[in-house]
Amino acid sequence: MDALSPPAARARLAEGGLPPEQPLAMPVQSLQAQPETDRRLAPDAGRWARRAFVLLVPLLLTVAAAYEMHAVLDIGGVTGLEWIVLVLFVLLFGWISLTFSTALAGAISLARGRLELGVAPDGPLPDLTLRTAILMPIYNEAPTRVFAGLQAMAESLAETGRADYFDIFILSDTTDPDVWIAEEAAFLDLRAQLPDMRIYYRHRTENTDRKAGNVADWVRRFGGGYEAMLVLDADSVMTGACMVRLAAALERNPGVGLLQTLPVIVGARTLFARLQQFAGRLYGPMLAHGLAFWFGPQGNYWGHNAIIRTEAFAAAAALPHLKGPAPFGGPILSHDFVEAALLVRAGWGVHMLPALTGSYEEGPPSLSTIAVRDRRWCQGNLQHAAVLPARGLSGISRVHLLTGIASYVSAPLWLVMMLAGLLTALQARFVPPDYFPSQFSLFPNWPAQDPARAAWVFIGTMAVLILPKFLALGFALATREVRSGFGGGLRLFIATLSEIIIAGLCAPISMFSQTQAVASILAGRDSGWSAQDRDDGSVPLEAAFRQFLPHMLVGLAFAGATLAIAVPLALWMSPVILGLVLAAPLVAWTSRPLSGSLLTTPEDRACPHVLARAFALRSHFSRYGVPPGAVERLAGDPALLAFHRAALPEGGRRRAGDHRSERLVARAKLEDAFLGSPLALSRAEMRAALADDVALDRLLAIEAGPPDLTRPRPLPRAPRRPRQAKPA
Repeated sequence: MDALSPPAARARLAEGGLPPEQPLAMPVQSLQAQPETDRRLAPDAGRWARRAFVLLVPLLLTVAAAYEMHAVLDIGGVTGLEWIVLVLFVLLFGWISLTFSTALAGAISLARGRLELGVAPDGPLPDLTLRTAILMPIYNEAPTRVFAGLQAMAESLAETGRADYFDIFILSDTTDPDVWIAEEAAFLDLRAQLPDMRIYYRHRTENTDRKAGNVADWVRRFGGGYEAMLVLDADSVMTGACMVRLAAALERNPGVGLLQTLPVIVGARTLFARLQQFAGRLYGPMLAHGLAFWFGPQGNYWGHNAIIRTEAFAAAAALPHLKGPAPFGGPILSHDFVEAALLVRAGWGVHMLPALTGSYEEGPPSLSTIAVRDRRWCQGNLQHAAVLPARGLSGISRVHLLTGIASYVSAPLWLVMMLAGLLTALQARFVPPDYFPSQFSLFPNWPAQDPARAAWVFIGTMAVLILPKFLALGFALATREVRSGFGGGLRLFIATLSEIIIAGLCAPISMFSQTQAVASILAGRDSGWSAQDRDDGSVPLEAAFRQFLPHMLVGLAFAGATLAIAVPLALWMSPVILGLVLAAPLVAWTSRPLSGSLLTTPEDRACPHVLARAFALRSHFSRYGVPPGAVERLAGDPALLAFHRAALPEGGRRRAGDHRSERLVARAKLEDAFLGSPLALSRAEMRAALADDVALDRLLAIEAGPPDLTRPRPLPRAPRRPRQAKPA
């Protein structure tokens, strides 16, 4: 598509803020039939060797752990409860040992300096011929953050001298009417700040299929004009250099369909967010290198901060609806994993580029916030059970789906294993042995365990959990630049220990929250789709008690049961017990802002220019995060009102057959308000009214308050028909 000149772009704004449509077919994919394609990933013997290493290590570790755990329990025979403990232990140990082996692979990759696709994080910027659309899907997000980040990215892109190859699309699915109109006002402001950039805004009146449907709608309307699309999230920020290198890498590798960066968490203010930011910055690169090490061209997609070949995505990645009602049926919530699997199925490479710098995001501010987000992610990942049998998926893609499922199912399994272990200990303490079993036996069925061996199993399990963190710490300490970025070796070591201790106390809270989420989904409750809280994460103690009281009650039950058995057992389980019993105070404490240099990261000490600019611009765009409301804002800004009208599909006119209840009810209520009745529109009705030409005119008239509308006016009466005589 030919680039629009700035005057042409400004003229287009008056017509609704969008370029001419260039449709691209995007057929919905079938999970029951394998698509026909001649495209194949190039064979790579080294890739299979790397995968064999990553999978063999956890297999050997799990076999050894299973043998030792069986020896712990097999004192006079293994009881039914002990078999449950053993089976669950083996499954969960295998899960954590896979993370351990991935970290080892990442350490090897870092030591060798291996770069996926040869993409280097520095050096001269490459030239481009490929046209890329930068997509910012938003849903009831604060315009302050979104538009400040977009302006910072656009300015950074302009500094590269290659901005002509990029267009920016703001794809709004916002349902809050006040936020919707604030977005439009912020968009006009952004466009005025960057007159030479091609920036467009589109608002959907129907949120079909949520974010996946939002992006698919853009592909079907505008995808034909762009070879690539760079998908962002509302809190994403990327440097211009990073975006240019991504586009160049996609251009140089015609068999690649998607390139995923490693977003670095930034902007943390609360203790909990700082913990996540520190952990992601210290441990994340090694784990990401490990994933790239053995996934190769069959990598995964995290839904944002990634560039995608538009043609490949349109041809291979349109998601079907799953059979049945929510929570297991309907639109696929965790769409990104499935889209990556479908791209790989069609023969396109999906690569992770952990060495590429300049990709950033923000994290949840509190355990309370992450519990809400995890509920939706849990539902989306459990939906993947219906995708696993899809025809033609690669083995590695099925591993991605399984790991997503396991990341949530493992929480209730940990809880069940601890309960079974506790019941085993209670049985050994209070239930007398059966000296006369119904079946012949030379010995009584006396449950017992080997405490010394159990201690070594516990130490080994903790080592598998914690060693990857110390491995990442070792790499950071060994590199002077990285070490100084974290504030020096001593400060980095203390911060790592602090993160391990606090994260260890928070882990049982997350475990129980995820268990609640899994139980809720199995009970048939849908999570819905709510906007994320990305700002103030402070949780008052009273609110924390209300939300996390079940966690505390379970912790007290554990404490009472273990103390009834033996004080050493209570001490043994103290990390889990303390985390649960103190859940509400921990949530409230970790949600408070953290000042000082503890848990500092390189981006805190030397903030990249694009981030500093994004944070500074928030004060400029903050005016769009506060009142006035939608109607008042439109009534007071003729340019905004003109743009809003022009941006409405078909000018807001009702099409024949459009009988949506909220639209019709809004019209009726506004007609009543015209006649003097109080105006009380719900949020859905207000949104419908703002998208309807007739209702919008009435809203503005009521806002203006003309004198003849200040008094109730009676409805004109229809002439009475003559009363018919009743039949005799």
